[in-house]
Amino acid sequence: MVAGRGRPKAAVVAALMLTMGLVALDGAIVSTAVPQIVGDLGGFSVFSWIFAGYVLAGTVTLPVYGKLSDTYGRKPVLLIGITLFLLGSLLCAAAWNMAALIAFRILQGLGGGALQGTVQTLAADLYPLKDRPRIQSRMTVVWATSAVGGPAVGGVIATYADWRWIFLLNLPLALAALAIIARHLTEPVRSPGRRGRIDWAGALGVFACGGVVLFALVQGGVAWPWLSAPSLGLLATGALLAALVVHVERRAEEPILPGWVWRRRTIAAVNLAMAALGLLMAAPQVFMPTYAQAVLGLGAVNAGLVASAMTLTWPITAAVAQHVYRRIGFRDTAATGVALAAVVLFSFTLLPYPARPWQAATVMLLLGAALGLFQLPLIAGVQSTVVWAERGTTTASVLFSRQVGQSVGAALMGAVANATIAARLTRAPVPGLPDHLDDVSKALDRPELLPQAAADHLRAAVNAAVHHIFLGAAVAALAALLILLTVAPRTFPVLPGQE
Repeated sequence: MVAGRGRPKAAVVAALMLTMGLVALDGAIVSTAVPQIVGDLGGFSVFSWIFAGYVLAGTVTLPVYGKLSDTYGRKPVLLIGITLFLLGSLLCAAAWNMAALIAFRILQGLGGGALQGTVQTLAADLYPLKDRPRIQSRMTVVWATSAVGGPAVGGVIATYADWRWIFLLNLPLALAALAIIARHLTEPVRSPGRRGRIDWAGALGVFACGGVVLFALVQGGVAWPWLSAPSLGLLATGALLAALVVHVERRAEEPILPGWVWRRRTIAAVNLAMAALGLLMAAPQVFMPTYAQAVLGLGAVNAGLVASAMTLTWPITAAVAQHVYRRIGFRDTAATGVALAAVVLFSFTLLPYPARPWQAATVMLLLGAALGLFQLPLIAGVQSTVVWAERGTTTASVLFSRQVGQSVGAALMGAVANATIAARLTRAPVPGLPDHLDDVSKALDRPELLPQAAADHLRAAVNAAVHHIFLGAAVAALAALLILLTVAPRTFPVLPGQE
């Protein structure tokens, strides 16, 4: 049991929501200020690493922080995470060039990795299963509000103030969360005899392996072709490191990635299903804004509103999911949600060309409603099948699987989009189109500079590419459904006292 009852517990919950808001708001705000940042610091060719570096650092450290929270408690890990995030934000605001900014974003990501998993784990510690949807729905509302409001806040700061204020804005929020957690969060003292030796070799191996593989996925098809020497070399290195990690973890007394995470049927099924969720999320998160601007002809703000429409319905169905899984169980509730998501994703491919903005927004609203039924029952359910000393590792493995799935999804669907557009350009019956894929984004930004027939053809090519991507996302949703129906037990083995 953590935190006291009444006001101390309410204060801790407020701090958790504030911390979740910090992580969710950060990426949404930073994305809107990229033009100003690049104009000030330069480094256009590498600016994507402002985001990729943060994601890499946060993803590969999730299993490490999960194990540390199970060993030393949630509070020290959360305090370290907030401190690293705060320090990274301060240094980002002081960055003197793009290389420095990327390095400090990686530091910020090291803190963000601690916050993502530990906040979700603490939510399960604070509330029994019957009350857990209440705190989870609050977290989802914070995430949704940040996703919708972040671009607007970032746009205001980028327009009327210096971009450095985007990072300075984190400081008072992080300091407030740090003070509340330090004062109000209490955990039972754990006997030193229950603590095994920390598997630092495994932690370093996980970090190195995850970093190399995710780096290959982020850069493949962008910085170099997929079948080029850099891509193949990085993927081969990642495979060798993965084999080394397995060898080290089998010998470790307290492994960072324990084998039971994959030997237990429920946890393995949830991990695989969440990886499929990450895979399909690349379609609405990465490619919907491009579709809304290039095909629907919307401005950046309205395109962002269409893309974020799913965040309006996701919290609603997440809040009511508890009433569903109490009747039909965790697995069947999640299966219902992802089956509906597959139908919605496929329905996008049936939209006419050109579609109306309200049609795309409706698809996003329905997708958010379906995924709200899918994700929360899996997280709440799997957390209830493990004891306190395993909950941090379990939660981290679930989030790690989702993040890896999202990275793989962005890479795979990016390859599908590039292949579709390249084929349409090669067979183009009209002159004036870009000769290379690298020039497509510039042409989409200024379509008025192209002949009308060329602009229409390019717009239709992007429409076809995004339709293919949503079809792939529908296949990923069906894969998640198949995993749930064949791997996950129909009834999750909830431990006594977790009800």
